Amino acid sequence: MRSTLVVLPSRVRKLHLNWGDVAFSALLPTLAVLAALIIGAVMLALLRANPLDAYAAMFGGALGDVSGLTQSAVKATPLLLVGLGIVIAFRANVINIGGEGQIIVGALMGTWFSLAFRTWPGWLLIPATMIMGFLAGAAWGFVPGLLKARLGVNEILSTVMMNAIALQLMNYLLRGPMIDPAGVKAGTFLAQSERLPESVWLPRLVPQTLLHTGAIVAVVLAVAVYIFLWRTTIGYRIRVVGLNPDAARYAGIRVPIYQVLSLTLAGGFAGLAGVVEVIGVHHRLLEGITSGYGFTGIVAALFGGLHPLGAIPASFLFGSLLVGADKMQRAVQVPSALIDTLLGMIVLFVVGSGLWSRRRAARRAIETEDVAETQSDQTPPPDGERMSVASAAEPSHD
Repeated sequence: MRSTLVVLPSRVRKLHLNWGDVAFSALLPTLAVLAALIIGAVMLALLRANPLDAYAAMFGGALGDVSGLTQSAVKATPLLLVGLGIVIAFRANVINIGGEGQIIVGALMGTWFSLAFRTWPGWLLIPATMIMGFLAGAAWGFVPGLLKARLGVNEILSTVMMNAIALQLMNYLLRGPMIDPAGVKAGTFLAQSERLPESVWLPRLVPQTLLHTGAIVAVVLAVAVYIFLWRTTIGYRIRVVGLNPDAARYAGIRVPIYQVLSLTLAGGFAGLAGVVEVIGVHHRLLEGITSGYGFTGIVAALFGGLHPLGAIPASFLFGSLLVGADKMQRAVQVPSALIDTLLGMIVLFVVGSGLWSRRRAARRAIETEDVAETQSDQTPPPDGERMSVASAAEPSHD
């Protein structure tokens, strides 16, 4: 009996990009924002405010002059820092809702450190303060990561709980150990810390504005996060864990460790955002220091496609919306609740469009695969392949 080795020709399926789908996916977040603005125009009309005048004030106030542009960049800086952490966490398939609390603890640590070591020179005190804020935020993110890895606690619940703890901690400290001594002496008892030494203030990029060097730091870190996620082994493993945890385990990757690492880094970037707000803008810790950046940063990251470089323009867009909404409220005298509603609708539409886009892409992939398999089953094999199969099926005698 002679054995016959038969090599059948392999069929390589060509991948065809549907540029219409690509363009639609790229424009979908913008369309979501436009849809939210249209609904907002209807609400403005119901309040007897001119929507054209309102939106003219909104976009003119954010982008119409140097003051608006710089203020938008100032607002975008903490959004970008929080968004970078969200990108890392989401890439590992973990959700960090604890940005608010992480911003608070980073700001608390930065405030304490800069006041405790106020005699240090600025070239040393500024980076040391930023590092300490990053570490404080990272520690706040490490806790829910560890709870998820060891006890299976849902990270959404634990990070939200950590937000409440951080908020109460800040309220206690600003009304007790960290309260401004000058306010106590004057009898005002404001919930704010002592003014930070000027040596720790971030330098201004544009005179007579609030734009500081923290904006440059945030952009540089965005590039660093891109290199980390797409050019390093650890970043590759984080992305594998997020794409398919089972495959990652089969490949020997310790999934819980990288999930903890992702939440820790996310907390670190949020903590850094808190420090930058303190030493770059307010120069003291104030109640309400977060300004909702911990939640808006999530939307900026989603709007940027969960890509660190895409988060840069997305953060500037939402920073502009925050600045413009404030100008619009003053221009057309609408209630602040309408501004919050408008921003909330933008968030809802952007997040919903992202979810719908992912489901649409998954359905398209399944349909394409089914069509390809059907065509493959209906296509007869080539003549050479049929002859090879036939010769292999015939018995051979020596």
